[in-house]
Amino acid sequence: MYDYDSDFKIPEESRKGMDLQKIEQAVRMILEGIGEDPDREGLKDTPQRVTRMYAEVFAGLHRDITQDIKVFTEKGNDEMILIGDIPFYSMCEHHLLPFHGKAHVVYIPKDGKILGLSKVARIVDTLSKKPQLQERLTSEIADKIIEAVDANSCCVVIEAEHLCMTMRGIKKPGSRTVTSAMRGGCRTDARTRNEALALINRPRN
Repeated sequence: MYDYDSDFKIPEESRKGMDLQKIEQAVRMILEGIGEDPDREGLKDTPQRVTRMYAEVFAGLHRDITQDIKVFTEKGNDEMILIGDIPFYSMCEHHLLPFHGKAHVVYIPKDGKILGLSKVARIVDTLSKKPQLQERLTSEIADKIIEAVDANSCCVVIEAEHLCMTMRGIKKPGSRTVTSAMRGGCRTDARTRNEALALINRPRN
């Protein structure tokens, strides 16, 4: 068995929270189950490779997301903020196939409390790194923004392509799923909601 404890590329939270040896054994069993020879040249290291990949792409399961949050206070800042086109990659929990796309986050600060811009992207990244549903991911991001800065309003829109629709099943490459989550004024006030959506849907160069 591979010594994952000595692999510096394995995220610390995955090393503590995952049974990496069990993943390696399971991948070997899958290869045997589909009729492959896990000991042949091209596959003999595949269980280790997949295990290291899972340690990375599911690291959000065991990461304390509060580590990703840094709040600043900017007095008088109560205008709408957009962090758009945040790329993300996640794994659909139904088939363990990837879905990927872009997240757009709009919020209106309260009492001048704002998030560092990179921290919003980090929240998206961490919440993506676990078996997910796009609908849940969208809501979790919005809830975490509201929780972090007690924002007056928040709107999150995610556009994604799901490989479970494009490489299997209905096989419709290029199809896109769009989900949204509205909180605070973005849910209750049509003008605020429309302004947020207009920012998200702004023309790109």
